[in-house]
Amino acid sequence: MDSLFSSPCGWVNGPIIIGAGPSGLAVAASLREQGVPFTVLERADCIASLWQKRTYDRLKLHLPKQFCELPRMSFPEDYPEYPTRRQFIDYLENYAAKFDIKPEFNHTVLSARYDETFGLWHVRAAAASSKKEYLCRWLIVATGENAERVFPDIPGLSGFGGEVTHVADYKSGEAYRGKRVLVVGCGNSGMEVSLDLSDHGAQPSMVVRDAVHVLPREVLGKSTFELAVLLMRWLPLWLVDKIMVLLAWLVLGNLAKLGIRRPSVGPLELKNTHGRTPVLDYGALARIRSGDITVVPGVSRFAKGCAELADGRVLNLDAVVLATGYSSNVPQWLQGNDFFNKDGYPKTAFPHGWKGQSGLYAVGFTRRGLSGASADAVHIAKDIARVWKDDIKPTKMAAGPKNKCHRRSISVVF
Repeated sequence: MDSLFSSPCGWVNGPIIIGAGPSGLAVAASLREQGVPFTVLERADCIASLWQKRTYDRLKLHLPKQFCELPRMSFPEDYPEYPTRRQFIDYLENYAAKFDIKPEFNHTVLSARYDETFGLWHVRAAAASSKKEYLCRWLIVATGENAERVFPDIPGLSGFGGEVTHVADYKSGEAYRGKRVLVVGCGNSGMEVSLDLSDHGAQPSMVVRDAVHVLPREVLGKSTFELAVLLMRWLPLWLVDKIMVLLAWLVLGNLAKLGIRRPSVGPLELKNTHGRTPVLDYGALARIRSGDITVVPGVSRFAKGCAELADGRVLNLDAVVLATGYSSNVPQWLQGNDFFNKDGYPKTAFPHGWKGQSGLYAVGFTRRGLSGASADAVHIAKDIARVWKDDIKPTKMAAGPKNKCHRRSISVVF
């Protein structure tokens, strides 16, 4: 068999999980609970690399902890309602230890393709100075929605001359004290980075090009998200949207006066149809009202030390922070499939986007946060376990100890 492949090829007992972020850990733990072995391939040198290496210091979970738990393990009781970045990383590390999840770190998947001849997935990965190839019956894509930085194509940015940083590399506003900083993007990261810059004595301006929903994080001491979930048990989505917008107007006021327009589509419908998450206010609006954060329209172009805005104004700047988000990288390596679209998301909408054809699965692409990933993880594990228990184990027993070459039951060997 090895003669058919360019590198040493290993048979994998059970599914390969690509990605060791929260989604990959969730499905690995769920498989462990079902008694199904697995192999996790992770390109970084740690679990949850997004949280460990590409998040800013002040970050907390945006939703209450009960909506962010992974399957089979709650947060510690002494954690606050909104755990910090460090607390969430500790939770994930304890989660991996509890379910004995040991990813193959520094393994970057180069390609994955289903082999119709053998009825198996062929995965190629780069590890250090070598390359490895795997065959498996099931492939679980857990690389998620935030695999790669998105850099906007703005004329003149390369000639700006000052510091240009993607939010993935931003840690604290301390390094920007006293500087004039343009934050490009007004999502949750853009709002929070602008607030952090203001807290550290910088002079932030925030680009608000498109309409965006901004909601209070809490209403009368209750999480806005929790309130929306409660209302959707009894009311249609369109009515819950109207209630959310009304509450936002009552609590936050008319944001149009601050240069922030609301979309015509409600926040929940917009999230469901386009994946655009509403922004939760953590105090940035108060700084905008006080003038500590300046809202500006889109950027037409950059020049040396400045930015020309869509309304013709020119801003003199020392630095730029690109809070322009992330994208899926699935199209870069998953070949010959019709399950994912060109943007790297399952074509089938939630809640049925977790299962494809020929043993292909996706977890962490629901655009519904950690709760959506956890739900998909449980579905995937149960689906694979049903086949594993009904087909593979009887096959192994029938084959007997001498027949160790059955394609579905051979451990990885290099």
